[in-house]
Amino acid sequence: MKAGSWLAARAQRVRAYFNFSRRAFVLFTFCCTAVLLSWHAINLQLSERDFLEDKGQERYEVKLPTDAHRGMVTDRNGEPLAISTPVNSVAVNPSELVKHRDRWNELGKILDLSPDYLDAILLPRAQRSFFYLKRHISPDVAVTLKAAGIPGVNLIDEYRRYYPSGEVTAHILGFTNVDDRGQEGVELSFDSTLRGTKGEDLVIRDRLGRVVEHVERISDVQPGKDLALSIDRRLQYVAYRELKAAVQKHNADSGVMVVLDAETGEILAMVNAPSYNPNNRADAKRENFRNRTVTDLFEPGSTIKPFTVAAGLESGRFKPTTMIDTQGGQMRAGTVTVTDSHRAGMLSVSQVIQKSSNVGVTKIALAIEPDLFWGVLNRAGFGQSSGIDLPGETPGQLESYRDWGAADRVTLAFGYHTNITAVQLARAYGVFASGGLLRPVSVVKQSTVPEGTRVISEQTAIAVREMMKTVIEKGGTAEAAAVPGYTVAGKTGTTRRNNGSKGYEEKSYRSLFAGFLPANAPKLIGVVVIDNPQGSEYYGGLVAAPVFSTVMQEAARILNLTPDRPEDRGTVPPRFAAWTQPTNQIAAQNP
Repeated sequence: MKAGSWLAARAQRVRAYFNFSRRAFVLFTFCCTAVLLSWHAINLQLSERDFLEDKGQERYEVKLPTDAHRGMVTDRNGEPLAISTPVNSVAVNPSELVKHRDRWNELGKILDLSPDYLDAILLPRAQRSFFYLKRHISPDVAVTLKAAGIPGVNLIDEYRRYYPSGEVTAHILGFTNVDDRGQEGVELSFDSTLRGTKGEDLVIRDRLGRVVEHVERISDVQPGKDLALSIDRRLQYVAYRELKAAVQKHNADSGVMVVLDAETGEILAMVNAPSYNPNNRADAKRENFRNRTVTDLFEPGSTIKPFTVAAGLESGRFKPTTMIDTQGGQMRAGTVTVTDSHRAGMLSVSQVIQKSSNVGVTKIALAIEPDLFWGVLNRAGFGQSSGIDLPGETPGQLESYRDWGAADRVTLAFGYHTNITAVQLARAYGVFASGGLLRPVSVVKQSTVPEGTRVISEQTAIAVREMMKTVIEKGGTAEAAAVPGYTVAGKTGTTRRNNGSKGYEEKSYRSLFAGFLPANAPKLIGVVVIDNPQGSEYYGGLVAAPVFSTVMQEAARILNLTPDRPEDRGTVPPRFAAWTQPTNQIAAQNP
């Protein structure tokens, strides 16, 4: 055998050996891999089956919350003021939707969203499986979107709050956010009661995020409870209409009005102007959201004078017929010069109220002990929160008599050096309407008459009430507050506006009127405040009193109150029969 042939044969045998070894190795490797995979599969089925099933279920089984129906808010007569209506929201699966960018233009046209917006909102969330693209869409849009069948886009059932009375009840009701959580007003104060508790369902979703099977109910929905307010929607509408008209007529910055039930302390109407539409707040000014009846403080001006006189009667040093020398309408009290807009000489205590004499109430305040004067105001709620069930109430300000300076008692006598809200002032006037008792106020309908706390004696309350009736009669400062067929008791107020660090503004005023009717057996209390009226008419008797008159006339008709005014308007009923002591005369003295 030649050497070359031998070598060729040897090489062939070597190649055959290596080919066999390679095939054997590959076959062995495949066999081992098959064995290992089979063993792993068996092991997974036997030892990790539960774990794997749980992981699989996590991908397809989802716990979905079920929204609770928010409770309805009604007025005292059951008329709906806030209701929840079913709506759809658009939820997307971004990880799926990014695979179908060719449908984004169609999606954007349906939802009125630009392509740039979709890019900016969806691309950064491409790894997420759930995202709200648009909340609370209209039914027409929901139908169109459902018909389009865009992968990764789903409709979610939700609720949207609707307010039938719109701007008329906006401030007392407030509003909810997109998640149906209360943000202002009653919606915020009673959010936990109205909201209820969400339920939870276990469902199976496909890879597009669509629900394909309902597995079980994990927890039941607990609907929110309905809430009946003390508000009478009819009175609320009348009060808002007249207040808005007055603010516009006098080109004022704003205005508020509160109407209370004199017997129960329930708020029958609470309005602000300007207002806003809670159903569409897109263009509303945030400054109009606040409920000025409970947040905005003001100096009460002459509306405080009945309390000054009440303190004088309680001291025993004064009676309704006690004569006071008003010195022609001007006096010097320490560093303060006190003047009257209507100058007079000798006035009885009753006439001091009728003519709204600053000099007269100043002399009363200086003649009694500071702690007695302060005590009447404090027990009447000055400087305190009313306790009303609304957010944002400001407690007001009434400094302790121990901190009063020389001029503080003087200016406090006619309504400066203290601050109060419209609700607090209405509550305080309830002291005279109820015979000397201060009762709590509420925006929730009451089933019983709450107990009051004694502020002044019944005799004093009735006497001051009789004095306030003269304010509305001929010769008083609020003839425009008269209501045909009914006796009215009340008091006007006109104060200069305090601009904080800049002090009192020139030619900038606040017009007030507070009163009640029928004066002989009070049923309704009303407070009107007009802020910064323009023009020559800015006195409370000319700006605020007419609003009171119109609203109360309508309220008396709506509530069917029995008229009590004498047919002969020239007849003035006897007053102060309980005060039988002889008349005193206080000599004119400058303290």
